[in-house]
Amino acid sequence: MMHATVDDFVQHLQTERGLSKNTLAAYRSDLRQFEAFARQAGHSGWDVPPQVVRSFMTDLIQREYRQTSRARKLAAVKALYRYLLASDVVATDPTAGMDGARVTRRRPRIITTAEVERLLEQAADASTPERMRDRAMLEALYATGMRVSELVGLDVEDVDCWEREIVLGRDSVSARTVPLTERSAEALQAYLTNGREKLLRRVDEAAVFLNHRGNRLTRQGFWLIVKAYAKRSNIQTPITPHTLRHSFAAHRLQGDSSVREVQKLLGHASSATTQVYAELARENQPQASGGSGAGRQA
Repeated sequence: MMHATVDDFVQHLQTERGLSKNTLAAYRSDLRQFEAFARQAGHSGWDVPPQVVRSFMTDLIQREYRQTSRARKLAAVKALYRYLLASDVVATDPTAGMDGARVTRRRPRIITTAEVERLLEQAADASTPERMRDRAMLEALYATGMRVSELVGLDVEDVDCWEREIVLGRDSVSARTVPLTERSAEALQAYLTNGREKLLRRVDEAAVFLNHRGNRLTRQGFWLIVKAYAKRSNIQTPITPHTLRHSFAAHRLQGDSSVREVQKLLGHASSATTQVYAELARENQPQASGGSGAGRQA
């Protein structure tokens, strides 16, 4: 039902407003993204509370979508609900009174270096191809601070364990190279040598990280992996796949890295985006030097 409604709405925009193909495609893509988010939140219809829309916008912020992209997506959702309200599909508009300019950045949630170690230790038992994959993913994510979308989007050619580096966005203008720690390079090498081939189903598959069907692991699949290891680690702080990226940044800044260095590693266009981690680093500075997270990154 939700899927068909998006198609009906896009058709309505084409008929009533004569929008271009590119604009219609953007509407469809943005609304499909919101639909998937609402479904993941447990809703099978468009009658959702305002909190779902707010959570959707917060998720976009945490995933570092630009303000212009967030505003466009909110505008698309608001337009859809005006259409649904006029069509008597919903009784109330969850976007009423919501202004994209008022959607503020929520401070990233981080975990301590000790909690990171507990999480990584849970994945240290690389007794199966899946566990080898999990260990490599968690180690690589914390060692580099890459985005989860970049992690699951890695192809084999992007990873050089010998040189201990990963190339991200190889074919884009924003391509960057991030260094691996010795520990993360070792975990990746072990998985690529002994684990990936056992998950591989097609010789032409380029993805580094595969699911049990031999396909590229999705962001949703990795979220479930992180959730499971966090539970085993008995970490009380709610953890998402982005928590290790946020923690990486804060821990590096608790060490001897500068904001400019961390900005480059994270791939931020502006240092202002990175500055929030400097604030978190100061507020969560360990009282003793026993933590190992920041030191491991050097």
